[in-house]
Amino acid sequence: MNVENEVLIIPFRSDLKEEIKILNLEWLKKYFKVEAKDDKTLSDPQCEIIDKGGMIFYAKYNDKIVGTFSLLKIDETTFELSKMAVTDGVQGLGIGNKLMDHCMAIAKEKGIKKLILYSNRSLLPAIYLYKKFDFEEIQLEDGIYERADIKMERII
Repeated sequence: MNVENEVLIIPFRSDLKEEIKILNLEWLKKYFKVEAKDDKTLSDPQCEIIDKGGMIFYAKYNDKIVGTFSLLKIDETTFELSKMAVTDGVQGLGIGNKLMDHCMAIAKEKGIKKLILYSNRSLLPAIYLYKKFDFEEIQLEDGIYERADIKMERII
């Protein structure tokens, strides 16, 4: 079943600040560990993402927030696609595709020229999704995230 038409993508609101943390802690605890950098960002998304020129979006399905992604500002034309998560119960329904479609539309609308992301090769569905949206592997620098073993970028 494809539910993409039933999913609403909404921007960050202060009353939803806990949702980005809940959704990301779910997958971080399942596959890796919560790093200090994650905890800092997820505990205060207003200060760590929004106030620094970034953006957060949520996927709403059946009146519940079930997915999220953020765009962290690197510079005026480069952003990091980060903190993307879809809760376990609705994975495989096309919500990740809907989030990525919205991400690409926002990037074009805001004049973003390059998106980067950090991930782990063991997250096969995520890597597949990024490749589907034309992200390509580039050189990974050290020290960004302990769990990251791949860096990807997409020129818009």
